[in-house]
Amino acid sequence: MRLAIFDLDHTLLPFDSDKSWNQFLIDAGVVDADHYQRRNDQFYQDYLDETLDIRAYQRFATEVLRTHPLDQVLALRARYLADIIIPGLLPKALACIADYRRQGYFTLIISATNEFIVEPIAVLHGVDDFLGCRLEFKDGRYTGEMIGIPTYRDGKVDALMQWLSERHAKAETIHFYSDSINDLPLLERADAPFAVDPDQKLRAIAEANNWPVIGFVDD
Repeated sequence: MRLAIFDLDHTLLPFDSDKSWNQFLIDAGVVDADHYQRRNDQFYQDYLDETLDIRAYQRFATEVLRTHPLDQVLALRARYLADIIIPGLLPKALACIADYRRQGYFTLIISATNEFIVEPIAVLHGVDDFLGCRLEFKDGRYTGEMIGIPTYRDGKVDALMQWLSERHAKAETIHFYSDSINDLPLLERADAPFAVDPDQKLRAIAEANNWPVIGFVDD
Protein backbone atom coordinates (compact mmCIF):
# COMPACT_ATOMS: atom_id res chain seq x y z
CA MET A 1 0.00 0.00 0.00
CA ARG A 2 1.34 3.41 -1.01
CA LEU A 3 -0.01 6.05 1.34
CA ALA A 4 -0.44 9.79 0.88
CA ILE A 5 -1.37 11.14 4.32
CA PHE A 6 -2.50 14.66 5.12
CA ASP A 7 -2.90 16.62 8.30
CA LEU A 8 -6.09 18.70 8.20
CA ASP A 9 -5.87 21.99 10.09
CA HIS A 10 -3.60 24.65 8.54
CA THR A 11 -2.56 22.02 5.99
CA LEU A 12 -5.51 21.06 3.81
CA LEU A 13 -7.49 23.93 5.33
CA PRO A 14 -6.12 27.46 5.86
CA PHE A 15 -7.45 27.49 9.42
CA ASP A 16 -8.10 25.20 12.39
CA SER A 17 -11.39 23.34 11.94
CA ASP A 18 -11.78 22.69 15.67
CA LYS A 19 -11.23 26.34 16.61
CA SER A 20 -13.47 27.58 13.80
CA TRP A 21 -16.25 25.15 14.86
CA ASN A 22 -16.08 26.54 18.37
CA GLN A 23 -16.14 30.10 17.00
CA PHE A 24 -19.12 29.17 14.83
CA LEU A 25 -20.98 27.99 17.94
CA ILE A 26 -20.15 31.28 19.68
CA ASP A 27 -21.31 33.37 16.71
CA ALA A 28 -24.49 31.31 16.41
CA GLY A 29 -25.34 32.02 20.06
CA VAL A 30 -25.32 28.33 20.95
CA VAL A 31 -22.82 28.70 23.81
CA ASP A 32 -21.87 31.36 26.36
CA ALA A 33 -19.58 33.62 24.36
CA ASP A 34 -17.18 34.90 27.04
CA HIS A 35 -16.64 31.55 28.72
CA TYR A 36 -16.32 29.60 25.49
CA GLN A 37 -14.05 32.14 23.79
CA ARG A 38 -11.66 32.21 26.71
CA ARG A 39 -11.36 28.43 26.94
CA ASN A 40 -11.19 28.03 23.16
CA ASP A 41 -8.31 30.50 22.91
CA GLN A 42 -6.44 28.88 25.81
CA PHE A 43 -6.69 25.38 24.38
CA TYR A 44 -5.51 26.63 20.99
CA GLN A 45 -2.52 28.33 22.63
CA ASP A 46 -1.75 25.07 24.44
CA TYR A 47 -1.72 23.34 21.04
CA LEU A 48 0.71 25.92 19.65
CA ASP A 49 2.86 25.53 22.76
CA GLU A 50 2.88 21.70 22.37
CA THR A 51 1.28 21.30 25.82
CA LEU A 52 -2.29 20.43 24.88
CA ASP A 53 -4.14 17.89 27.04
CA ILE A 54 -6.03 16.29 24.16
CA ARG A 55 -8.58 14.51 26.35
CA ALA A 56 -9.42 17.65 28.32
CA TYR A 57 -9.73 19.54 25.07
CA GLN A 58 -12.10 17.00 23.53
CA ARG A 59 -14.35 17.16 26.60
CA PHE A 60 -14.57 20.91 26.04
CA ALA A 61 -14.98 20.59 22.26
CA THR A 62 -17.85 18.12 22.59
CA GLU A 63 -19.85 20.11 25.16
CA VAL A 64 -22.53 20.97 22.60
CA LEU A 65 -22.58 17.38 21.32
CA ARG A 66 -23.22 16.20 24.88
CA THR A 67 -25.88 18.73 25.81
CA HIS A 68 -27.98 19.05 22.64
CA PRO A 69 -30.11 16.49 20.78
CA LEU A 70 -28.26 14.79 17.94
CA ASP A 71 -30.54 16.18 15.22
CA GLN A 72 -29.80 19.74 16.37
CA VAL A 73 -26.07 19.06 16.44
CA LEU A 74 -26.14 17.60 12.93
CA ALA A 75 -28.06 20.64 11.67
CA LEU A 76 -25.45 22.94 13.23
CA ARG A 77 -22.66 20.93 11.60
CA ALA A 78 -24.35 21.21 8.19
CA ARG A 79 -24.49 25.00 8.57
CA TYR A 80 -20.86 25.06 9.67
CA LEU A 81 -19.78 23.09 6.62
CA ALA A 82 -21.74 25.35 4.27
CA ASP A 83 -20.71 28.65 5.87
CA ILE A 84 -17.13 27.98 6.95
CA ILE A 85 -15.58 24.84 5.49
CA ILE A 86 -16.72 24.82 1.86
CA PRO A 87 -15.69 28.46 1.24
CA GLY A 88 -12.30 27.63 2.81
CA LEU A 89 -11.41 24.64 0.63
CA LEU A 90 -8.04 25.08 -1.08
CA PRO A 91 -7.83 24.21 -4.81
CA LYS A 92 -4.13 23.29 -4.54
CA ALA A 93 -4.84 20.87 -1.70
CA LEU A 94 -7.74 19.27 -3.56
CA ALA A 95 -5.59 18.94 -6.68
CA CYS A 96 -2.76 17.32 -4.70
CA ILE A 97 -5.10 14.69 -3.28
CA ALA A 98 -6.66 14.03 -6.70
CA ASP A 99 -3.20 13.62 -8.25
CA TYR A 100 -2.20 11.04 -5.66
CA ARG A 101 -5.39 9.11 -6.28
CA ARG A 102 -4.71 9.10 -10.02
CA GLN A 103 -1.28 7.63 -9.25
CA GLY A 104 -2.88 4.82 -7.25
CA TYR A 105 -1.99 6.02 -3.76
CA PHE A 106 -4.38 5.44 -0.88
CA THR A 107 -5.20 8.89 0.48
CA LEU A 108 -5.76 9.41 4.19
CA ILE A 109 -6.39 12.35 6.52
CA ILE A 110 -5.05 11.99 10.07
CA SER A 111 -6.12 14.80 12.36
CA ALA A 112 -6.16 15.57 16.07
CA THR A 113 -9.63 17.03 15.52
CA ASN A 114 -12.47 14.74 16.58
CA GLU A 115 -14.14 12.48 14.03
CA PHE A 116 -17.48 14.32 14.23
CA ILE A 117 -15.82 17.31 12.56
CA VAL A 118 -13.26 15.44 10.44
CA GLU A 119 -15.59 12.96 8.73
CA PRO A 120 -17.63 15.35 6.54
CA ILE A 121 -14.52 17.43 5.77
CA ALA A 122 -12.73 14.27 4.63
CA VAL A 123 -15.66 13.56 2.29
CA LEU A 124 -15.37 17.06 0.83
CA HIS A 125 -11.67 16.43 0.12
CA GLY A 126 -12.34 13.10 -1.59
CA VAL A 127 -9.86 11.08 0.45
CA ASP A 128 -10.15 7.32 0.77
CA ASP A 129 -10.32 7.30 4.57
CA PHE A 130 -9.67 9.41 7.65
CA LEU A 131 -8.51 9.06 11.24
CA GLY A 132 -9.54 11.52 13.94
CA CYS A 133 -9.99 11.41 17.69
CA ARG A 134 -12.76 8.87 18.25
CA LEU A 135 -15.61 9.84 20.52
CA GLU A 136 -17.68 7.60 22.75
CA PHE A 137 -21.36 7.49 21.73
CA LYS A 138 -23.96 6.04 24.10
CA ASP A 139 -27.75 6.16 24.19
CA GLY A 140 -27.96 8.48 21.21
CA ARG A 141 -25.50 11.08 22.50
CA TYR A 142 -21.79 11.73 22.66
CA THR A 143 -20.34 11.38 26.17
CA GLY A 144 -17.36 13.70 25.70
CA GLU A 145 -14.88 10.90 26.34
CA MET A 146 -12.41 9.61 23.80
CA ILE A 147 -11.90 5.99 22.88
CA GLY A 148 -8.95 4.38 21.17
CA ILE A 149 -5.66 6.08 20.38
CA PRO A 150 -5.69 9.90 20.38
CA THR A 151 -4.56 10.99 16.91
CA TYR A 152 -2.24 13.65 18.29
CA ARG A 153 1.57 13.88 18.18
CA ASP A 154 3.02 10.33 18.60
CA GLY A 155 -0.56 9.05 18.63
CA LYS A 156 -0.81 9.71 14.91
CA VAL A 157 1.94 7.14 14.32
CA ASP A 158 0.36 4.64 16.72
CA ALA A 159 -3.10 5.10 15.19
CA LEU A 160 -1.70 4.65 11.68
CA MET A 161 0.09 1.43 12.68
CA GLN A 162 -3.13 0.12 14.24
CA TRP A 163 -5.10 1.12 11.13
CA LEU A 164 -2.66 -0.80 8.93
CA SER A 165 -2.71 -3.83 11.24
CA GLU A 166 -6.51 -3.98 11.22
CA ARG A 167 -6.39 -4.13 7.42
CA HIS A 168 -3.55 -6.67 7.37
CA ALA A 169 -1.70 -4.14 5.25
CA LYS A 170 1.84 -2.82 5.10
CA ALA A 171 2.89 0.64 3.96
CA GLU A 172 5.23 0.36 0.98
CA THR A 173 5.80 4.10 1.11
CA ILE A 174 4.38 6.99 3.14
CA HIS A 175 4.11 10.59 1.97
CA PHE A 176 2.95 12.91 4.75
CA TYR A 177 1.94 16.57 4.56
CA SER A 178 1.70 18.79 7.65
CA ASP A 179 2.13 22.36 8.86
CA SER A 180 2.83 21.61 12.52
CA ILE A 181 5.74 20.75 14.77
CA ASN A 182 3.22 18.58 16.66
CA ASP A 183 3.32 16.20 13.68
CA LEU A 184 7.09 15.72 13.78
CA PRO A 185 6.83 12.04 14.87
CA LEU A 186 4.91 11.07 11.73
CA LEU A 187 6.93 13.38 9.50
CA GLU A 188 10.09 11.62 10.67
CA ARG A 189 8.44 8.23 10.07
CA ALA A 190 7.41 9.15 6.50
CA ASP A 191 9.49 8.25 3.46
CA ALA A 192 8.64 11.63 1.96
CA PRO A 193 7.74 14.39 4.47
CA PHE A 194 6.34 17.69 3.21
CA ALA A 195 6.11 20.86 5.31
CA VAL A 196 3.01 22.75 4.19
CA ASP A 197 2.89 26.46 5.07
CA PRO A 198 4.77 25.33 8.21
CA ASP A 199 5.01 26.93 11.62
CA GLN A 200 8.37 28.44 12.55
CA LYS A 201 9.69 25.38 14.40
CA LEU A 202 8.75 22.95 11.64
CA ARG A 203 10.16 25.22 8.94
CA ALA A 204 13.55 25.22 10.65
CA ILE A 205 13.57 21.42 10.91
CA ALA A 206 12.37 21.00 7.32
CA GLU A 207 15.09 23.28 5.99
CA ALA A 208 17.75 21.53 8.09
CA ASN A 209 16.66 18.15 6.69
CA ASN A 210 16.04 19.33 3.11
CA TRP A 211 12.36 18.44 3.29
CA PRO A 212 10.21 20.15 0.67
CA VAL A 213 8.50 23.28 2.00
CA ILE A 214 5.36 23.94 -0.02
CA GLY A 215 2.18 25.98 0.18
CA PHE A 216 -1.44 25.13 -0.51
CA VAL A 217 -2.63 28.68 0.24
CA ASP A 218 -2.55 30.97 -2.78
CA ASP A 219 -0.09 33.85 -2.55
